[in-house]
Amino acid sequence: MASDPVAEIDLVGVRFDGMGRSPGQAGAPQALRAAGLETALPTAELTSDVILPPAGFINEPALLAMIDTVYSRVGHSLRTGRFPLRTGRFPLLYGADCAVLLAAIPALRDTTGRAGLLFVDAHEDATTMEQSDTGEAASMEIALLLGLTGTYAPEPLRSRIPALDRDTIVMLGQRDHLYRRQIGVPTVAGQVPLHSLEELRGDPAGIATDAAEYLVRHAHGWWLHIDLDVLAGSEFPACDAATDPATPGGLTWTELVTVTTAALRTGGCRGCSIGVYNTDLDPGGHAATRIVAFVADVAAHARPG
Repeated sequence: MASDPVAEIDLVGVRFDGMGRSPGQAGAPQALRAAGLETALPTAELTSDVILPPAGFINEPALLAMIDTVYSRVGHSLRTGRFPLRTGRFPLLYGADCAVLLAAIPALRDTTGRAGLLFVDAHEDATTMEQSDTGEAASMEIALLLGLTGTYAPEPLRSRIPALDRDTIVMLGQRDHLYRRQIGVPTVAGQVPLHSLEELRGDPAGIATDAAEYLVRHAHGWWLHIDLDVLAGSEFPACDAATDPATPGGLTWTELVTVTTAALRTGGCRGCSIGVYNTDLDPGGHAATRIVAFVADVAAHARPG
């Protein structure tokens, strides 16, 4: 019996660092290509990078430029495809941080209807604008997408949110209870489906499959987001959060591969983002090589439409 066709993938590098570091996470696209990304995904279409004004999010123009450009690129990818009776390629965002979801999820919603999100991250990222003392969008994107905050967001962003319903998101791998206690932000676990790190490690394949099936039932298409800080610092030291004492523990690469492949095999995923790789913390490029191998695993299980 013939196997299902593999999705046609568009690789979209995003040169953006939410904290304004140079290069920091903005250097991830170049580093991953140097580590062999194109060779690992030989049939993918390599598109030009999303390049922004010279500063990070705390510089608001860069955030808004990123959101606008990524929204357009994701929407175009989702609407373009060659498979008979199927629409859409599979946009795979690499680089930058969780703020890319402020573009990807509205683009998915505007293309397919009701958007879903499988959010694999060490943090809940549901700090409201009113609670934030940093202004970092990558700690607020879930609150913004759910409409828990955003009244005072700049209009170009405010016009695209909220973009998720509380029953179209599932969160996996969170371990930030100490961090949230420090900043005084409550959990959203009672408001949306959430499986902590401890739960996820108990049955990574089963929980990921159940999460994807849930999203298939509740959304017209879902997005997979992987923040690499969900990994343990010993597995992935190339981001600050993975080695933060306020977020102890973390997944192994093997566990993360299990989670992502189980979810993707369920079907219904329309795109993926993989971020929070700080090139400043990877001078030898070893983490880049490991990420490329992981991206190849993700791409191999992506399915069209």
